[in-house]
Amino acid sequence: MAIRKLLLLLKPVDLYPFLETDGVSLIKNHQVLQYLESRCKVHRDAITFCQEILNKKPVEWKPISRNDLSHPIRDVDMVITVGGDGTLLHASHFIDDSVHVLGVNSDPTQAHEVEELSDQFDASRSTGHLCAATVDNFEQVLDDILFGRVVPSKVSRISVKLNSEPLLSHALNDILIAHPCPAAVSKFSFKIKNKDCDTNPKTVNCRSSGLRVCTAAGSTAAMLSAGGFLMPMLSRDLQFMVREPISPGPTLSQMHSAFKPDQSLDVNWYSDHGTIYIDGCQVNYNVQLGDTIEISSDAPVLNVFLSQGFTQIRSRY
Repeated sequence: MAIRKLLLLLKPVDLYPFLETDGVSLIKNHQVLQYLESRCKVHRDAITFCQEILNKKPVEWKPISRNDLSHPIRDVDMVITVGGDGTLLHASHFIDDSVHVLGVNSDPTQAHEVEELSDQFDASRSTGHLCAATVDNFEQVLDDILFGRVVPSKVSRISVKLNSEPLLSHALNDILIAHPCPAAVSKFSFKIKNKDCDTNPKTVNCRSSGLRVCTAAGSTAAMLSAGGFLMPMLSRDLQFMVREPISPGPTLSQMHSAFKPDQSLDVNWYSDHGTIYIDGCQVNYNVQLGDTIEISSDAPVLNVFLSQGFTQIRSRY
């Protein structure tokens, strides 16, 4: 696929609008203030750098702020996100499997900075797990793509049906089904169903703080923090975990596992209120007593360039 038309999707430049109100900084700690101002500058410089590189290439491109993206992305060959994993995740909700994606981590964590400031505050910046480029290698990565030396990876996403109706958004990382109040208990049941089999799967009844389901890409995020296991990036399996089950008894071993692409996780919701959170809190759908939720990997894959692909190219030379 020839890459000719690009969309440059930008994390907002005013990352921390609370730094000043009426010309007065709301941050009193001088070190924290310097750190946040540095992050803004590094991000702005990264945007400028990427735009300068694109101006030298035989491509047509236009920039757009992440906050201004509200419609499906069409008529481009590739989206380049400049920010971090959050910006790439945001873009993924507007992209089908016909558009390629490259993530540029504009503000990578600096190990020396974290070590120097660890006694003062958390100086971590952006992880960029899904981002194959930084300003240090952006032009080289872009050339590899434009000259066809690398192909994108097909990364699984999660499809959700609410009462048999497909939701418009697909999760690249994970979904969480829980009560809108994090302190409330949710009641639900689930079963793993084989799509092409008439067998009667076992139902697991739960009282807990919710249910999380992740892709392979999302297994490095919230799922891992909750005690889940890492999955190979290109796996089509989905991993699920019941959060903080109450007195699970003999069903404890069934509260955390994975299911295959030819299976679905079918959920019955028995609480008055609930919310399906997709890749965090920005995309969400309300559920109520009696609703059914079907979760599977039937969503279109995301064609994203990952750093592993470029490492393989370098090893050939």
